[in-house]
Formats: sequence, structure tokens, C-alpha cells
Amino acid sequence: MKSPLLSLPGAVSAEGVDEGVAAHYGELFREQRALADGSGFVDLSHRGVVTVTGDDRLTWLHLLLTQHVTDLPVGLATEALILTAHGHIEHALYLVDDGTTTWAHVEPDSQDALIAYLESMKFFYRVEVADRTDEFAVVHLPAGSIAEVPEGVVVRETPYGRDLFLPRAELESYAAKSGPAAGLLAYEALRVESHRPRIGFETDHRTIPHELGWIDSAVHLQKGCYRGQETVARVQNLGKPPRRLVFLHLDGSEVHLPPHGTELRRADEGPDGRKIGIITTSVRHHELGPIALAVIKRNVPLDAPLLADTTAAAQEVVVEP
Repeated sequence: MKSPLLSLPGAVSAEGVDEGVAAHYGELFREQRALADGSGFVDLSHRGVVTVTGDDRLTWLHLLLTQHVTDLPVGLATEALILTAHGHIEHALYLVDDGTTTWAHVEPDSQDALIAYLESMKFFYRVEVADRTDEFAVVHLPAGSIAEVPEGVVVRETPYGRDLFLPRAELESYAAKSGPAAGLLAYEALRVESHRPRIGFETDHRTIPHELGWIDSAVHLQKGCYRGQETVARVQNLGKPPRRLVFLHLDGSEVHLPPHGTELRRADEGPDGRKIGIITTSVRHHELGPIALAVIKRNVPLDAPLLADTTAAAQEVVVEP
């Protein structure tokens, strides 16, 4: 779905899964600084929007999600995962309940698969699942923003800012009075800085929540049964995950950023050494320079210098080994 905000001056479309919204509006670092200072907004209207209504919605979702949502207070934002039977991450949902409806935004074009799974699990529960992507656009206001939120708009309030479920028909008019617009590259730079994983970037087909630190924000370890819980409990109680998320400072003298999937090796083994992980997201930050998130083998020493192809990288711990 192509955003109408791509018609704003300087807008350059994002690529890949984020195609359809602006990567930037011509001034990447200015856009980052604006978000860091609590001004402007980010167009996330390419993300999927799914709602669940009905008297049983929270009880039912509680059975399917990794998060405890049976008594989710009205207006309280939370995150939750859906896992495979083997405990691998399949969906990440960013949730809020308004008292009658549970709202979630999800990765672009993932809502069909999510809804198909949810529909298959309805059984006798009094719930209705709907794809609302055509009706509502997600807009992000950064932490500290004093921008006005239109009356009646559902909001997810998080430490990193507010996610608005804005009627799609109001997107252009809201942008006109809530600028400056910041592109997705600025949003992603702040996401990497704050060590927040993103499904499809930091995850692959075998990722479990412990590897990315999602245990802390999206998994409730004392709740009842859900698909994949056995793996979560076993790793939590008896072992360690095979990989861990790290934050990397990259060599600032390199012209190009190492793309997603770039293999990581220990610097002391050189560019032909053993692969110990991959770059998952790399960005240019307005203060920190080139930085990245990566997933590496758990047993890599914390002080080991790394190489991303030929780019030197120094790691900071996100998930403890």
C-alpha cells in the first residue's frame, strides 16, 4: 500500500518489506535529531493493523500469545509473540486494548497469515478478528512529543513514543499539522540505538525469544500454556539460547554499511575465519555513527573484536551469554 505522504517534498521510498512509505525526506540526520528531540512523526502506514472484538477477546488471546493479557488494562501498551510448536518466533504483535477492541499492528504484509492462524483457533470463543489495514494507518510520535492526538484515536503509549491508529483518510491532514515528517531510516536508527529487535530482521526461522531479549518485554514466564511454551520454559530453566543479540559499533571510515545477512567473524581469525553470526540491521546514527544489531553465537567472548566482512566491529552486550 503506497502512502500518500510519498508526495511530500524530498520523499524517497523505502525498499524491500518497507516499500510504500518514505525512507527519508532528504535530510536523514536532521530527521533523526528531530525524533530524538521529541518532534515530528514517522509514517508507518505500511504496517498491518488487526483488531479483535468480542467478550472473550482477552481470554482467548491469552491462550495464544506469549504475553499475559487476560486482565490487560484499557490503554496499556504491551508486546506479544506467537510461536511455532517448537518455540520459534512466528509473529510479533504490538497491542493495546480500548475497552471493547484489542488493536495490534504487525509487520507489513504479515496480517493475512496472522489472521489465518487466529481464525483457525477461534473454536467456540466469542471473538471476531478483522484486517483493518485499509481503514487505519499507524503513525509514530517520538518520546517527548507534544503533538496533538485527534479525539477518538487509539494510542499505544510506550517508553519510545506513541503509536497512533489513525483513520487512513486523515493521514495527509494530520501530517500537514504535525510535521516535520521523519523517514523510516531515522526511526530504524533509533530502534537500533535502543536495541529493539524487529521480526524479519533480527529473526530467522529458528529464532527463540531468549536470543533477542524479548523474554523481558513480550513473554510472561508465569502464565499458562501456549504454543511453544515448552521450549521457552526449558531454555529459561535448564539452559541457554544458542545465540545472542549484540549491539555493534562499526568502523566509521567505511563508505558502505554491511547489509542484512553480512557474515561476522572474529577479527583475530581474519576474513576467512569461522562464521560466528550475521549483521541483522545496520544504520547511520546522527551521534554514534555507523552502528548495527547482530546475532552471534552465545559463546563468543564479550571483548572479542569482530569483522563484518571487512568492516571492523566492536560489540556491546544486549543479551547476556
